[in-house]
Amino acid sequence: MYFCWQIGGKMTDEQQKILTNFETRVKQMVLLCDKLRKENAELSNRVDDREKSLNEAKEAVRMLTTKYDNLKLAKMLSHGENDVKSAQQRVSRLVREIDRCIALIHE
Repeated sequence: MYFCWQIGGKMTDEQQKILTNFETRVKQMVLLCDKLRKENAELSNRVDDREKSLNEAKEAVRMLTTKYDNLKLAKMLSHGENDVKSAQQRVSRLVREIDRCIALIHE
């Protein structure tokens, strides 16, 4: 792997030192590159694992939200007629209170 040729085909000690230093640095760069590739692969695996966990958590939230909505609906349907009348009265009171507030604003 010698790139330098002089007349006569011999390298000086200085050229040999430069070439050896260059070869050492190239080997270090190759090792660093390999290390970084491995680290990148590990990080990619971790990202994939986290994305999988996140998707599972999102699915769990979606399922729990659906169950919660179903429970709310079941509870609403299970209430008797008195509860419906009570809710209507509360809504009527709130509407009257809002109407009074609007009237005060317009004065």
